[in-house]
Amino acid sequence: MIAGGPRPVAPFSHATEVDGFVFLTGQMPTYPDDPDKPLPEGIEAQTKRVMDNLTLILKGLDLDLSNVFQVRIYLTEFDRDYEVMNRTYLEYFEPGKLPARTTIGVTGLAVGALVEIDMIAKRL
Repeated sequence: MIAGGPRPVAPFSHATEVDGFVFLTGQMPTYPDDPDKPLPEGIEAQTKRVMDNLTLILKGLDLDLSNVFQVRIYLTEFDRDYEVMNRTYLEYFEPGKLPARTTIGVTGLAVGALVEIDMIAKRL
């Protein structure tokens, strides 16, 4: 668990590490400093909150987004939110240095979120 990280919404660790590979649990758009606060409204705000939570966890492990090589994204409203989520997601990575990625449409996510993102990183 990362000090100051988001409160888990289920029984899990923020991340686990094996042989330099770091597996980050899917994060929700909750606020680390106020986990009971209502979720941000809309896919853009929720994507930013999730990416900020993931960045916080990476920082707590002395890593950053340049260490990420695989991402999975789950969307409850795939057709409606895919384009806006993509634009928002791109703001977090250097141009031309994107990790591999899969995006999946799902019927529901914890805490009523519109988006959840998990990552795999590697210590370089």
